[in-house]
Amino acid sequence: MRKKFICGNWKMFAPQWDGEIPSFSADKIVAVAPPFTELSRMAERLKGTGIQLAAQNVYFMDEGAYTGEVSASMLKNLGVSYCIVGHSERRGYFGETNEDCLKKIEKLAEFGIAAILCVGESLETREAGEEYSFVGTQVEAVFEHLSEAAAEKIVVAYEPIWAIGTGKTATAEQAQDMCAHIRATIAACRGADYAENVLIQYGGSVKPANAAELLGQDDIDGALVGGASLKPESFFGIVNY
Repeated sequence: MRKKFICGNWKMFAPQWDGEIPSFSADKIVAVAPPFTELSRMAERLKGTGIQLAAQNVYFMDEGAYTGEVSASMLKNLGVSYCIVGHSERRGYFGETNEDCLKKIEKLAEFGIAAILCVGESLETREAGEEYSFVGTQVEAVFEHLSEAAAEKIVVAYEPIWAIGTGKTATAEQAQDMCAHIRATIAACRGADYAENVLIQYGGSVKPANAAELLGQDDIDGALVGGASLKPESFFGIVNY
């Protein structure tokens, strides 16, 4: 049985986790992705809680004259276990491509860091009836070419762009249908047995009030949580749905 995986993405916001951080057992996976400047501090604060440390981005080169970038080895040295790749904000604002995502995922795998690959469609794409082919292409562009090492650790997060930070949420049925489509696409790339074990998260205005319905769906294995992860009471409300 697949574990539930809840990961908070703090984006470029100041942390508001100043109180005691609760501990979690191994029956579910919990992680947080603070800004780079907070990774070291949070690594210390998360010790003994069972909560994993995640990063929001990585570059696919080991080192060099790449001002502003951070390597997978640097993340590993900080204790990072997961790294978000291909978030719609990275794709939209910074031109990150499917090819970039694949390179980053492979580089992370070299250092034992699991990638959280984000996929999702815009409102225009959905209204045009092209959401399944669009998301399917994003999934195929990575899973058709993954090395075995990278394939062992990858997580997928379905985040419809129209539901990120807008207050709009895909219905449980819409989210389930797309996550099932993602799993079927992965199966076509790498086989049904493999696809059955891949964790697929939903992201997009997830809150304590809608977490149980979303996470109760057959093909939704967790959540990538944005705004609601900034305050511990709302994030842990989702974790404890």
